[in-house]
Amino acid sequence: MFIDFLLETANKNKDNDAFVLNDKKSTYAELLSDYNKAVKFIEDNQILPNTTVALESDFSSLSTGFLFALIENQNIIVPLTRAVANKKNDFLAISKAQYLISIKDDNTIEFSFLDGDSNHEIYNTLKERKHPGIVFFSSGSTGESKGAVHDFVYILDKFKQPRKMKRMITFLMFDHMGGINTLLHNLSGGGCIITVRDRTPKAVLNIVEKYKVQVLPVSPTFINLMLLSGAYQQFDLSSLETISYGTEVMPESTLERLNEIFPNIRLVQTYGLSELGVMDTKSKSNNSLWVKLGGAGFETRVRNNMLEIKAHSAMIGYLNAPSPYTEDGYFMTMDMVEQDGEYYKILGRKSEIINISGEKVYPAEVESFFMGMDGVEDVAVKGESNPLIGSMVVAKFKINTGESLAEFKKRMNAYAKGKIADFKIPQKVRLVTDEEIHSIRLKKDRK
Repeated sequence: MFIDFLLETANKNKDNDAFVLNDKKSTYAELLSDYNKAVKFIEDNQILPNTTVALESDFSSLSTGFLFALIENQNIIVPLTRAVANKKNDFLAISKAQYLISIKDDNTIEFSFLDGDSNHEIYNTLKERKHPGIVFFSSGSTGESKGAVHDFVYILDKFKQPRKMKRMITFLMFDHMGGINTLLHNLSGGGCIITVRDRTPKAVLNIVEKYKVQVLPVSPTFINLMLLSGAYQQFDLSSLETISYGTEVMPESTLERLNEIFPNIRLVQTYGLSELGVMDTKSKSNNSLWVKLGGAGFETRVRNNMLEIKAHSAMIGYLNAPSPYTEDGYFMTMDMVEQDGEYYKILGRKSEIINISGEKVYPAEVESFFMGMDGVEDVAVKGESNPLIGSMVVAKFKINTGESLAEFKKRMNAYAKGKIADFKIPQKVRLVTDEEIHSIRLKKDRK
């Protein structure tokens, strides 16, 4: 069986909490019961091995029971959440899903047949191996969402060595590689998964206090919102041992402040992609953005200042896009990096680099600098074409000072003069007060 080690852990921890969803706790005994219920459901509805099943839910005992049962049935699983409702039909079509299982908060199950046929060369690879699979979709922020197909057996391999038992929030969602990584990481060690629906700092930190959360995996954007709101001052966060951050570049100014406020909490930069899985990392220090990447099953290298990775857990390929692999099997991450021995510093996506008369500008660097200005709550930087210099820097600032655009630009230019290169100073500026500069997944939105 593919998940024997997870079921063994569940059996050893039957009386312990496995999940908290909407203030309702579920034990590992309930997880085992839900797994058996899901196995029977699959048998009763004659869901055949190697077929593609969309599983729409959030992290819960029942949804995880179905996830485990579908793995054992050698199905290709397409996890979905309510957050992608506007793309649901596209994802079902791209994945060629044949069945849809929707699990509601009250544990009611809706089941429907779809018109997919699972006829794809990548799916054929899974069928030949007699292995289950899983499909993760990219956000599609720069075009059509890409469906990355993984062999689930290779993902599971990483978790066969039990982890420490922790109480951890699933900040990343059920349809995200990072979310599934959190789930398997915790359940392999007999820990507790605590699901948050409201991802505002106040709501999340209230959960930390209430359920004595030990590990909080979040995005840099969330951390910035948390620091700005002051919500961390309103709750008892003494249970927190680790705050991990990833999914986007962390501004140095934000990391420095986080380290000042939480000097006794371990701060860990994570690195992972839907196509590769989540890598083991080690930061130089709590306030450093330099990080070691790798661990068992991963090899890294840098070519043309871009990070390339070969991974045991890498996807088989995309359902709807060309192969992103080099001839010798390295995945081209498109992340630009600096390297210092074994350590890397992630600078940003190649597609986001702004080229100004041959000079490269990384949006995250400019954003981090201007986050130090008084009254700036957030900033998003991007490039815009310019007939004379190729591109120019454009910035959207969220401020709380009440300044006019002219007043703010004058102060911004004075703040930047002599501290950063002139070509990095935004030439076009837009001010917002109520508009958020992040996506539903709490990542920087540079559109």
